[in-house]
Amino acid sequence: MVKRRSDGTLIFKDHPEFRPNLKPAQVLKAGAFGGTYFRPIYSKITKHKHKNAWKEFPKSWFKDVNIKTHISSSTCNKNINKYKAKSGTSLEYWESKKWIKKQDPYGWFQWYCRFYQGRRTVDDERQIKRWAGVASQNGRFRKRLVNLIGTKKKLKDHTISPVIRQLLLQWAYELKPQDL
Repeated sequence: MVKRRSDGTLIFKDHPEFRPNLKPAQVLKAGAFGGTYFRPIYSKITKHKHKNAWKEFPKSWFKDVNIKTHISSSTCNKNINKYKAKSGTSLEYWESKKWIKKQDPYGWFQWYCRFYQGRRTVDDERQIKRWAGVASQNGRFRKRLVNLIGTKKKLKDHTISPVIRQLLLQWAYELKPQDL
């Protein structure tokens, strides 16, 4: 059972620098990836077709979530996303950048789901470093959103950069009042 710090970030004792504040189930239930994250894919990395990858995770993560539209759809629907914005790039792009490893053919969020459940691998340091560059206190997108919002009064104004908010959600982080 992963616990939280008083600031709401998750505690991973073996990686104290890794401080997301959303559990995988929270990301999925909030509305992420346009409903396509665990869609059927062909991986150029593994040279295999993958489908139903979501089934390895606890059923509780998907309670009250429509699998066909919110988890495994082949068509991205930005209206499923919490902030109604499309954020991110294609699997092909991620593969071309060599950000995808064989062990996690779907990418960062698949790695995070497995890490959250206790799996540790040689890829952890790289993935945590990637997360830090996006969503840590010094992460470029988190800092950008903090600067755009400016005051706690504007924190709930979701018209302020819904794309960055969606991106951070998909990297397991949502801004809290203490971030401002």
